[in-house]
Amino acid sequence: MVSSKWKFPTLFSLYIAQSIPMSFFSTVVPVIMRQEQYSLESIGLLQLIKLPWIFKFLWAPLVDNTATGRRQVRRWIILSELFYAVVILTISLFSLKTDFTLIIVLMLLAFIASATQDIATDIFAIRVLSASEKAIGNGIQSSGSFIGSLFGTGVLLLAYHYLGWQWLLWILACFVVFAIVPLFVYKPDISLPAAQKVRVKPWDIFRFFAVKSNLKRLPLLMLYYSGLIGILAMLKPYMVDLGYSVKDIGFMSGIVGTSTAALMSFGGGFIIRKIGRTIALYSFALINVLTGLYFYVMTMSVPSVTALYIGIILLWASYGLSSVIIYTTSMDAVREHSAGTDFTVQIVITHLSSMLIAVFSGKLGDLIGYHQLFGVEALMSALSILILFFAYPIRFNTWKSPRN
Repeated sequence: MVSSKWKFPTLFSLYIAQSIPMSFFSTVVPVIMRQEQYSLESIGLLQLIKLPWIFKFLWAPLVDNTATGRRQVRRWIILSELFYAVVILTISLFSLKTDFTLIIVLMLLAFIASATQDIATDIFAIRVLSASEKAIGNGIQSSGSFIGSLFGTGVLLLAYHYLGWQWLLWILACFVVFAIVPLFVYKPDISLPAAQKVRVKPWDIFRFFAVKSNLKRLPLLMLYYSGLIGILAMLKPYMVDLGYSVKDIGFMSGIVGTSTAALMSFGGGFIIRKIGRTIALYSFALINVLTGLYFYVMTMSVPSVTALYIGIILLWASYGLSSVIIYTTSMDAVREHSAGTDFTVQIVITHLSSMLIAVFSGKLGDLIGYHQLFGVEALMSALSILILFFAYPIRFNTWKSPRN
C-alpha cells in the first residue's frame, strides 16, 4: 500500500527541483555576465531562454497522450530531470567568456527539459490530489517556486563567489537528480480509466475555452493579479530612485519579499482549504486592492524604511496568496484526459499577461510617475473583483464546497 505521507514531500521536491536551477540561469547568470563585461544587449538575449516556458503548451498534448498511467508519468518526470541534469553538467564544461552562444543553446535545452518536467509533474499532482488537497498542493507548488527563487538568486550567487562556475553547476546537477528520489518511494496508482483515455490534439485548447465556465476564466487569468505585477515590475526601479543600494534592494525585496511570498503561498493553501475557493478569490482580490492603495498613499511623500518594508511584505504576501488561488482554480478546471495541456495553457496565459503588464507599467510610469502609476494598479486590482462577479458569482450556500 502506498503511504500518502510521501505525497506532499514528493510534490515539493519535484517543483523546487525545476525552480532553483531556472532561477539561477535567468537571474544570477546575468550578474555574472555583467561582471565579465558582457554588453547589455547580450545580457538581454539571455531572456530568450525563458521561451520554452511560454510555448510549453505546444508539446503538452504529447505528454498528456503518453502519460496515461503511473509508469508513463514517472518516466516523463525522471527522464526530463536526468536530461536537465546532464545539460547542466555539460554547461559546466564551458566558459561564459569564450562559449557564450553554445551556453545559451544549452540553457535553452535545459529550460525545455524543465518545462516538460513541469507539465508531467502537474499531471502527477492533478491525479494524486483530491479536491480537498488541491489547495494545499498548489500552496506547496507556489511556495517551492518562491523558495527556489530565493535560493537561486541569493544563496547561489553567494555560493558562486566561493565555489566558482564549474563546482556550482555540478552541485546544481546533483540536486536535480536527488530531487526525484521521493518519486521512487511514493508510487500511487494514477492511471486513467479506459473511458478517459482520449487522444489530445493541439486544437483541444480551443475546446477547453469553448466551455462557458472556462471561457469566463480567461479575463480572470489575465487580470487577477495584474495590479500586483505592475507594482512588482516597478518596485526595484522605484527603490533605486529613492537611493537604495543594490545590496539593500536585494535584501529587502529579494530575501524578505520572496520569503514572505513563500510563507504566504504555503499558508494560503490551508486558508483556501478552510474557507473555500470563492471566498478566497474575493478575499485575496481585496487584499490586492489594499496593497495597491497602500503604495498609492505611501508614494505621496518619500517613505520611511519601515513604511517601505511594510509595503514590500504586503506586496509579496498578496502575490503569494494570489498565485495559490489561481493555481488551485486552474487545477479545478482541467479535464481528466488533458490535465497537463489544460493546466499549462491557463498558467501560460497568466505569464504572458504578466509580461505585457510589466512592459505597460514601465511605459506608463515614465509618463505619469510612480504615485499615479500605483493608483492605476490599485484600480486594476479593483477591476479583477468586478471580473470575479462574472466568473465566480457569489452563492452563499456553496462557499465552502470543494469547487467553490
